[in-house]
Amino acid sequence: MDVRFALGGGIAVLLLLLVLTGAVWLLYRRIRRDVRGLSQTLFHTSSLRQGVRQMEEEYASTPKSLSAATELYLPGILRDFPEFHLDEMRERAKNVLTSYLRSVSQGDASLLTEGTRELRERLQMRISQLREQGAGERYERIRVHRAEIHRYRKEKGRCSIVFQISVEYVHYLLSGETLVRGNRERLEQSKYNVEVDYIQDRELAEAKGEGGMALNCPNCGAPLPGLGAQTCAYCGSPIVPFNIRVWNFASVEEVR
Repeated sequence: MDVRFALGGGIAVLLLLLVLTGAVWLLYRRIRRDVRGLSQTLFHTSSLRQGVRQMEEEYASTPKSLSAATELYLPGILRDFPEFHLDEMRERAKNVLTSYLRSVSQGDASLLTEGTRELRERLQMRISQLREQGAGERYERIRVHRAEIHRYRKEKGRCSIVFQISVEYVHYLLSGETLVRGNRERLEQSKYNVEVDYIQDRELAEAKGEGGMALNCPNCGAPLPGLGAQTCAYCGSPIVPFNIRVWNFASVEEVR
């Protein structure tokens, strides 16, 4: 009697396990079917993993959208600066961004094509900090997509135009030769604000003079030591003070 009871109980447990196994299997098949259906709807593929990977690849190859306000600000800029050439300044902004990233990547601030003293100093500080940490930040396969005017401001005699630029690159961080962040192969999309200022800068003018801009006496043509000279050392003629106004790039900031 006890044997039959134990045998019956064992069969009941076995049947219960079979029923539970069948229910789990059916639930698994249903979830799998639903996941495939969802993946097909979202990614047009039956594999969710493949769909996610496909989405990541599309995201990595799609340029960032820009907060573009070129049409809004350009008429005012042209009223203030009739000689302003948008295409020329846009290309300069692109070149500054590209050279800035290459400067960081190669650890050489002199690769920056143009910029204020402050921008160059900040760039050099960033490079020096990486060097002190034994780290290397790499930007490779740089490609600029678009550049549009994002903002135009006038305040206290200083005018600034901010270009917003979309760019793609391979970006990663090394500690020695060890990869600590990023991917050596995968493209990333980003955008930067690049600011160009219209300023009066005596030191900048003098630095350009030392680099080849002629500073001569208007009377005898003799070279002058700098913009601060009040009289010509050769003929004694008074020198009329003047300022040189220039567009120069003041900052490069990634938009997070």
